[in-house]
Amino acid sequence: MPPLAILGAGLAGLSAARALLAAGQPVRLFDKGRGPGGRLATRRVTHAGAEHRFDHGAQYLRAERAPFPALLAEAGCAPWPDAARRVPLPGMSALGRHLARGLDLATGVTVTALRREGAGWRLLHAGGEEGPFAGVLLTCPAPQAIPLLAPHAPGLAARLAPIRYAPCWTVLAAFPARLALPETLRGQGPIGWAARDSAKPGRDATQENWVIQAGPDFSRAHLEAAPEAVIAPLLAALGAPEPLFAQAHRWRFSLLEQALGEPCLLEGTLGYASDGCLGGRAEAAFDSGAALAARWLARG
Repeated sequence: MPPLAILGAGLAGLSAARALLAAGQPVRLFDKGRGPGGRLATRRVTHAGAEHRFDHGAQYLRAERAPFPALLAEAGCAPWPDAARRVPLPGMSALGRHLARGLDLATGVTVTALRREGAGWRLLHAGGEEGPFAGVLLTCPAPQAIPLLAPHAPGLAARLAPIRYAPCWTVLAAFPARLALPETLRGQGPIGWAARDSAKPGRDATQENWVIQAGPDFSRAHLEAAPEAVIAPLLAALGAPEPLFAQAHRWRFSLLEQALGEPCLLEGTLGYASDGCLGGRAEAAFDSGAALAARWLARG
C-alpha cells in the first residue's frame, strides 16, 4: 500500500498519522522544525553552565472530550495552574515526542511544492524530493498550506482563506531571584499572557524563568521588528529587574482568530486539518487530525 505524506508534525498531523497507522495505512510525516509538536514547544538555553527550559509556545492544555483526556494521562501530564489544565513533563515538547513514537518522521524539511505523478504525488524541498505518495494531508497553518494547494486544488485552497491567525512575540527571560509577582498574569499593557515557567510541575524550581507573550496588537505592530526591539518593552510591562538573559521568539501564526468551522477538508487525494478548522486549542487540532484520518479511511 503506497504511503501518505503528512505535512506538519503538530498535534493535527500526529493525530492523523497515529489513526491512519493504526488502521494499516502507512504514512510519512514531514516538519520544518527540529522536532515534533509544533507550538507545543520547549527551548533550552544554557547560561553560565546551567540549562534553562522555557515553554515558549502553548502554555498548557485543556482536555474535555475523549480520547484527549486519556491521551494526556497516558503521556504523564500534570495539572497546572489549576485542575482544569495540564502540562507535559518536563516540558511542553514532551507530548509531541510521546505521540511521535513509532512514526516515520522527517524533521528539518520545508516542502516547497507538490508535484503530481500519475495517481500520486511527490514532495519537493531544498534537499531534493520525496515520494511517490498516495495522497498529501497538510496540517500546517492555513497561510502555509494555501500556496502548496493552490496550483493543484484551487477550490480547496480558497476554502482555507477565511482562517486567520494573530502573531505573537514571546520573550524568554531568566532572573537571578524570585520576582514578587503571581504565577501568571494576563492583559498587563502589551502583555497578553506571562507565566513563571519554572513553577510548572517537573521544571527546575530553583530557577526563575518567565515566558512573556505579547498580545496581538503589540505583536502585529512589531511583526517585522528585530527580536531585541521587543524584549525591553515586554520586560518593562512585567515590571521586571535586569534579567540574567532574555531572548525573543516570533510566532507568525499563533492565536487563531477565525476558524473554518469544519473538522477537516478532503478533495481527492489532498486534505487539510489543523486547529484552524475547529478552534484555537490543542484539543481542536487533535480532533481535526483524527477527523481527516477517518475521512481518508472512509474513501474505501
